[in-house]
Formats: sequence, structure tokens, C-alpha cells
Amino acid sequence: MKNWEEYLNPQVVALPPSGIRRFFDLAAEMTGVISLGVGEPDFVTPWRIREACIYALERGYTMYTSNRGLKELRAAIARYLEDAFQLRYRPEKEILVTVGVSEALDLALRALLRPGDEVLIPDPTYVSYVPCTVLAGGVPVLLPTRMEEGFKITAEQVEKAITPRSKLLLLAYPNNPTGAVLNRRELGAIAEVVKAHDLLVISDEIYAQLTYEGEHVSIASFPGMKERTVVLQGFSKAFAMTGWRLGYAAGSEVFTGAMTKIHQYTMLCAPITAQMAALEALKSGLEDMRQMVAQYAYRRRLVVNAFKEMGLPCAEPKGAFYAFPYVGDTGMAEEEFCEKLLLEEKVAVVPGTAFGPAGRGHIRCSFAASVQDLTEAFRRMKEFLRRHGVKGCSSAVVMGR
Repeated sequence: MKNWEEYLNPQVVALPPSGIRRFFDLAAEMTGVISLGVGEPDFVTPWRIREACIYALERGYTMYTSNRGLKELRAAIARYLEDAFQLRYRPEKEILVTVGVSEALDLALRALLRPGDEVLIPDPTYVSYVPCTVLAGGVPVLLPTRMEEGFKITAEQVEKAITPRSKLLLLAYPNNPTGAVLNRRELGAIAEVVKAHDLLVISDEIYAQLTYEGEHVSIASFPGMKERTVVLQGFSKAFAMTGWRLGYAAGSEVFTGAMTKIHQYTMLCAPITAQMAALEALKSGLEDMRQMVAQYAYRRRLVVNAFKEMGLPCAEPKGAFYAFPYVGDTGMAEEEFCEKLLLEEKVAVVPGTAFGPAGRGHIRCSFAASVQDLTEAFRRMKEFLRRHGVKGCSSAVVMGR
């Protein structure tokens, strides 16, 4: 019998499956599961945004758009980036609308990397960064971070990792899975290292709006950084539009032009209905966004307090909607902890090693869930810890008001 795997691309064969999906698949086969594993808002896309899509369909908007996206949407994105983050881009040549930020990341890596180029990536990191780097011909170089330092990379760490083959720094702050945020001083120091060593930056800022203390700062806003940075943003998280699959990239005409070449031969363009909805989101959905972010901020406090009372160390997430507590002192490895918690208590969380070696001993918990589900999930988790004789677990988990 033929071994059909011999016909496959060896790079694809060598890629490990997503560490997140295994637990999603297990949970899907069970009833009564509370999932704190999915990185998706529990809110429905606001009505005015959905209505804009429906109205666009009724008016017959079912055709292709420009490869770069609707002109009106790119203009609205440019205004939004300037108003919110002091980033100025020309909508005609410096903004590309993509099928989610995932496509934008893939396009940026493929457009910028040559075989063997090294990409510096903070660890823990989002699950697709390393595989997409490999598929683009790059070599991932992980920069491990620690809970004690708030899971932040430093300028010194970046500089120490640079070799003659270093090409890119892939930043993702606010961070998935840790919730870490870099402040202006920290980013400014990293920017100086980047310029001194003539590196490029891909800055994934999909969680920019979900920054709970102070304002989000983009590394592209520092002097001399705009021309060497591709900023990735989108609508999935802040506007509760995950299923619409709409993101965008902003950067120099040279970089986004190269990305557009790949985009026009693979995706052609993002769906016009999603683009019409996104245009409405930027026109009238900002207040809805702020209300959802306020809810996440409230839940963040509940989650941090819950882990504290259970005796599980947890760095306070400053952004995104994830907590990344340490379970290494429970006597269980993170994979075992997650699997037993799911099978015994029907609570789904994700092992930290799904996000890189530096996630060892941690689990990722999303607080993009209702207060009711969070309260019940932590009640079950408390019972799980008590049953397994984990010391330090308090007799009650108080979720607060």
C-alpha cells in the first residue's frame, strides 16, 4: 500500500497540530462543558454592524472588491489608526484589508522573509507564529519570558538574541496568552535596538483596544519605526466579529505592496459583506466596543481574584482577555491538569505549552465568558483542587461584584 505521506511537503508533515484544538475536540464530545479555552468574545456582533451587512446584501453588494479592499473602508481605517494610536498611513497604498489578521500575518512573513532568515518571537506566544514562520522559510528564535517579570521581553534580551541572520522581530502586545503589555519606555528601548541592528518588525496589535491600564502604544509610532514596521489589526476581538474574518495590515507601500501581490493570487479580496460591516463598525460601533471592553475589565478583576484565592499564582493581565496562572505546584503537569479538569469537572482550559516552552507549568484561561460561567467554572476548579489535595486552595472562591 502506498505511503501517501511521502508526497507531502516535509515542512507540513513536521508541523505539530495545534495544542489548543485537541482540548476543543475533547470538549465538543461532552455535554455541560464550560469553555475558558476559546479566544473569542462571548458577545454577539452589535446589531448596527449586522444590520449594515444585511442592508448591503439587500442592495446587491455581492461582488469582488479591489485587492486592497474597499476604498471607503481603507479610508476609515486610516482615520481610526490616526485618531486612536497616532499612526498615519495613506489608505491608497499603505493599507491592505485581509481575511482576518491570520492572513495578514502569513502575507507579511512570506513577503519579508528569505530562506534562513531568523525571526525573534517572544515566548509564550500565539500558536500560529512559529508554524507560519517555518512555512515562510524563516527560522523561529524564541525569547523566553517569565511570570515574575510580567511576561515581557526586554531590549537587552532582543539585542542578545540578534545574529547576522536576524531579520524580523514579531511583537504581539497585548499578548496572547499572557495578557502582558509593554509600556512606552519599554517599547522605546526595543525600538532603539531594532534600528541599531536594522531589523524589521511585524507588530500584531489585534488586542490593542483591550488595554486596561493606560493607552495602547504601537512601536510604529516611535521615530524611524513606521517605515520598518508592519502593523496588524482587525475587528475580531474588540468588535466581536471573529466569524466575519476581517483584518488589515498597515505599513510602507513597499511592504504592503508585496503583501498585496500574494493576496491577489490567493484570497483575491476579503468578502465585501464583511468589509461593509467593518465600515459600519468604525462609523458607529466604537461605543459598543467600549462597553464590551468595560465588561472584560470587570471580568479580569474577578478572574485574578479567583486565582489568588485558590492559591494559584497569576500575573495580572494588563490587556487582551486571558489569564495565565501557574499550576506547576499542584503536582500535575499542565497537560495533565487540563485533561483531568475537563474530564472530571467539565471545565476547558488550555495548557501553557501550546504557546511555547516558556508556557510550561501554566494554563491559559479566557475571561471572554459570562460572569455566570466564570463563577461556575471557578467553583468547579476549586472543587477539583480540593479533591486532588492541592494545598493553598481556600474554602471559597469569591467572584466579587
